[in-house]
Amino acid sequence: MLKVLVVDDETVVRRGIVLGVDWASMGCVVVGEAANGEEGLEAVERYKPNLIITDVRMPRMDGIEMMFELRRRGCRAHVILLTAYSDFEYVRSALQFGAVDYLLKPFRDQELMGAVARIRQKEDEQTALTPQDLLPLVRGDKSKYVLQALNYIAEHYGDNDISITPIARHLNVSESHLSHIFKKETSYTIVGYLTQYRMHRAMELLRDRRRKVYEVAELVGYRDVAYFGSAFKKAVGMSPSEYQDRCR
Repeated sequence: MLKVLVVDDETVVRRGIVLGVDWASMGCVVVGEAANGEEGLEAVERYKPNLIITDVRMPRMDGIEMMFELRRRGCRAHVILLTAYSDFEYVRSALQFGAVDYLLKPFRDQELMGAVARIRQKEDEQTALTPQDLLPLVRGDKSKYVLQALNYIAEHYGDNDISITPIARHLNVSESHLSHIFKKETSYTIVGYLTQYRMHRAMELLRDRRRKVYEVAELVGYRDVAYFGSAFKKAVGMSPSEYQDRCR
């Protein structure tokens, strides 16, 4: 599973990347966020991401400076740069230094997913594991349980009674053990990831402006539309209706 860190000083953009892409379908999980390069360096030390998606222009430390410092420290994570057209010459040196891709703002979710897919393909070509190499992964209960939990959430996020209890019961593992390994491998609690996934699906549904906010709330597992609205605004930075207006 590819662990992703998103670094951007614009909250709406950062939240859009975290919630607007179906990371699980690409074998990825967002393990952290940062608002500038300095926070990004700390987040890399904490979460050990395989992929860093970072804006170029940020206060305190920009994305290029952060990437150079990470390379100096020996970090080999893939880097996708987000940049304005006017910064392209500035970015070219970063591409030569080790960034694997760049996207011009504003970009579409499909463009980002395409860049991530290219990175996954490179990793697959480079690793090409044999059956003997895979044995430790198959035997590793932690990764197995986390992947199964992610799959369960993807299939049952619309259930209003979903929680760690039915997930652990379904996986035949204790709640405490599942909670521990899920947090360790993704940086999220089960409830925290469930909320993030629901908000991602809500954003997809709200793009169809024919849908009412209360309908979307029910589809992603919320009986109380006011509570859904509050959770959505906390996660995305705007209310569901404001988000719909932006999607015109």
